[in-house]
Amino acid sequence: MAYATISKPSLYFNTLLYTGTGAENALTGVGFQPDLIWLKKRTESGHHFLQDAVRGATYQIKSSTSDAETNYSQYVKSIQSDGFTLGTDTDVNKNTIPAVAWNWKAGTTGSGTSTGSGTGKAYSYSVNTTSGFSIVKYIGNGTAGHTIPHHLGIAPTYTIVKALGNTESWQVITSGMDVDKFIQLDSSNAQISQGSYNMFNSTRPSSTVVTLGNQNHTNQDGTNYIMYNFCNIKGFSKSGSYVGNGNADGTFVYTGFKPAWVLTKELPNSSSWDMHDNKRDPDNVCNKYLLAEDAGAEGTTDILDFLSNGFKFRSSNGDRNQTDQKYIYMAFAEEPLVANVGASIPATAR
Repeated sequence: MAYATISKPSLYFNTLLYTGTGAENALTGVGFQPDLIWLKKRTESGHHFLQDAVRGATYQIKSSTSDAETNYSQYVKSIQSDGFTLGTDTDVNKNTIPAVAWNWKAGTTGSGTSTGSGTGKAYSYSVNTTSGFSIVKYIGNGTAGHTIPHHLGIAPTYTIVKALGNTESWQVITSGMDVDKFIQLDSSNAQISQGSYNMFNSTRPSSTVVTLGNQNHTNQDGTNYIMYNFCNIKGFSKSGSYVGNGNADGTFVYTGFKPAWVLTKELPNSSSWDMHDNKRDPDNVCNKYLLAEDAGAEGTTDILDFLSNGFKFRSSNGDRNQTDQKYIYMAFAEEPLVANVGASIPATAR
């Protein structure tokens, strides 16, 4: 049986549940310095907020809107070795209101000049080649074929881009989609053809670079962008696609690990970006969901099970499991199916 590359996934991805205080709030227990933090209130409406170490802790963007980046110290004030400190804003730290923070570790930092067509521009990055995750801040050059180094050494399977200085939608490409398609994280819309909107030059990311088109959403000359790249790493992370069966005894998706976090989206039709994790739902059936493109409060309905080797749908809902429709997913592990270092005991079921 193939061993996992990472034996303890929580050293690279971890979900932290917390309750707001209304006062400055130092949160610990992440288990590493979180280089990407994704925050959301649970029982009240409020935007999803994303902060990262490359842009700086106080700079935030929101997956639930196309708004430009803002710099505000009362969301995340600082990032520490085992967590982060929140300011007093009620969007992320309202007194008595429960919230969730999803955290990813990058780590090795650097900078350089972009490549490919047009004028090279400065970029900076933080990367973790063990967990297959990089954060890249770059400047667009307005020329199709502009290439951004991601420093992962293998091709990303899930890439997310957001313009920082402009009001532009979030752009996503994944290995689970056709090469000439893209989709938008801040919208429930279906996938879009790159023939009409050249976001990624109809080119899959290579082992060294992500190739951009000439659209303002991803590559306007002189505009700053942030890019998050994720690779498939055995026993830790997996992205791809599945086909729904329209049955409450739903489609099973094999990941090779017990999931800690799953994001799904239908491709050919309008549907929501469903988000599930093992901290809000420690037992099956997972019935607590948030929507990446929506500022609404957490919803509750039976949706899926987290299994020792993947996830299985328990709903025929069209947003997640419509008959013969294609969906994309990205998942991170709680526990690998079989750990490395000579381990032979499979992951436990929930």
